[in-house]
Amino acid sequence: MSFSFSLSAQSNMASFIQTNYSKSEVYITMRDGVKLYTAIYSPKDYSLTYPILMERTPYSCNPYGRDKYRESLGPNNDLMKSKYIFVYQDVRGRYKSGGDFKEMTPAIDNKSSNRDVDESSDTFDTVEWLLKNTKCNGRVGLYGISYPGFYASASLPDAHPAIKAVSPQAPVTDEFAGDDANHNGAYFLLDNFDFYNYFDGERSLDSEDYKPLFNFKTDDVYKFFLDMGTLKNANGPKYFNGTGIWDQTLKHDTYDRFWQERNICPHLTNITPAVLLVGGWFDAEDMFGALRTYEAIEKQTPQNDNRIIMGPWTHGAWAAHSWTKFGSYDFGTDLNEYFNDIETKFFNFYLKDEGDLKLPEATVFETGTNQWKQYATWPPENVNNTAFYFENKSKLSTTKPLEKTGFNVYVSDPNKPLPYTNGKHDRRNNEYVVEDQRFAEKLPGVVSFKSDVLTEDVTVTGRIRANLVVSTTGTDADFIVKLIDILPDSESNPNPNPRNFKMGGFERMVRAEVFRGKFRNSYENPEPFKPGKIEKVSFDMNEIAHTFKKGHRIMVMVQSTWFPIVDRNPQKFIKIPEATKTDFQKSTIRIYHDAVNASNIVLPIMK
Repeated sequence: MSFSFSLSAQSNMASFIQTNYSKSEVYITMRDGVKLYTAIYSPKDYSLTYPILMERTPYSCNPYGRDKYRESLGPNNDLMKSKYIFVYQDVRGRYKSGGDFKEMTPAIDNKSSNRDVDESSDTFDTVEWLLKNTKCNGRVGLYGISYPGFYASASLPDAHPAIKAVSPQAPVTDEFAGDDANHNGAYFLLDNFDFYNYFDGERSLDSEDYKPLFNFKTDDVYKFFLDMGTLKNANGPKYFNGTGIWDQTLKHDTYDRFWQERNICPHLTNITPAVLLVGGWFDAEDMFGALRTYEAIEKQTPQNDNRIIMGPWTHGAWAAHSWTKFGSYDFGTDLNEYFNDIETKFFNFYLKDEGDLKLPEATVFETGTNQWKQYATWPPENVNNTAFYFENKSKLSTTKPLEKTGFNVYVSDPNKPLPYTNGKHDRRNNEYVVEDQRFAEKLPGVVSFKSDVLTEDVTVTGRIRANLVVSTTGTDADFIVKLIDILPDSESNPNPNPRNFKMGGFERMVRAEVFRGKFRNSYENPEPFKPGKIEKVSFDMNEIAHTFKKGHRIMVMVQSTWFPIVDRNPQKFIKIPEATKTDFQKSTIRIYHDAVNASNIVLPIMK
């Protein structure tokens, strides 16, 4: 059932909402007495009952005031037209809600009193109130992107029986291993600095906004952070002054209890609502969260109705008006129309009994061929995990090297860190995840390995693993591994080509990840390198679904700085947030590729 007139007839979406929905604002009391601000948009036809679609957020339920309406409702316009009760809630301690905010609220599995509260209990109490005080049909769905995606995930343990469908989208999941704050223990400086400047700010008197801690404006983020110096300087009086969540993320520089108890994945057991995970192959923030949340539910609640969709999106881009291009990619169609149809059918099926949901376990977009693929399992089972070995003369081959000795060497200088992107930027360049790497290949401090020209298509679908065998003259080091698709010299340029892409020989990054070397044996207990000693550094990279086309080449690039997206490793075993200028030192790093020490990258190739 939907409204009888089309959204396109409305000149103003806010006007459409005011015409068809009534808004109320309430403070719902949690079991420990804390009151949470909640905005409720209900269809004006009071003769019927409706399912609820709810988003819980730390980013505000704006606009506030019963006579002020949002310009859109729900996760997409089709659902907005489908007659739901839409609910928005400021989570505990944010904006107009009471209580104390906690970063990634730790889940409490066995609650012993009303003082034991978490996001699952706050969601439960909210749903209980809504069932009694709205025209709800007894079914509730939750959704959210990024941090709100975490709150969707956090509703799943011990979920209220009325919650039937949940869609965590790019959910923040484990901020030490792979989401937002850190990747494999390496601190994501640029993103954290920008985010916590606002998020850690002072709440306004009317609780409707937050004041940034400091003025952060620059036309060149590389120069800004290099001039700023160490993380210790960032934590000084000019910037964060040793307070807030920023300070917590720096103090906890290993995978200690602080990070472990904020990882929602171990708590995703006995899940009863249907789940639709959503993520983007080009999400620089929380691709890890979507993939690992899906994986956790599959392992810990195998009987759950759990599905995943991954597309060539940046962070939350599936919620944009359209998505037809990104970087040098042209997808040939609006991918968001495809996704919106799936999302709408998912919620309508579980919350309204509408339609016949024929959605496979995994729906993923395959780059290189520009097509959606569907799989009965994720990752798919029909793959050969194939090692591509580094070789002399910078070659990459599936044949293990036979030489007794072999290595490539580079000097890594943290005082002259390699830029993560080409050119000058005033903020993060979102396109760095698909950027042409010819600029990086020319830089000192980079080694690369290239396959021969492919004689047939090679489709890689699933999780990648980098296996490096290294030595360093320092006692710590970062390792950035990039998987790259080299297009043939004959590749034609786009037509039209307003951005002047030079596609002949284009080195398109497909996947990249950083690993902080001192965590090579344990995130909890870092270990120094012994200078000159050969050691293994192996780590998983996120999944891909990509076809390296016939005539292309596969390339792997390795380097040890990626600035300022990742903070500088002093290359000295030390608590990096406490490092001073004199601690940063050059290191000579070797990447070995001989019969005994055979560095490689493992690619899951479709049979």
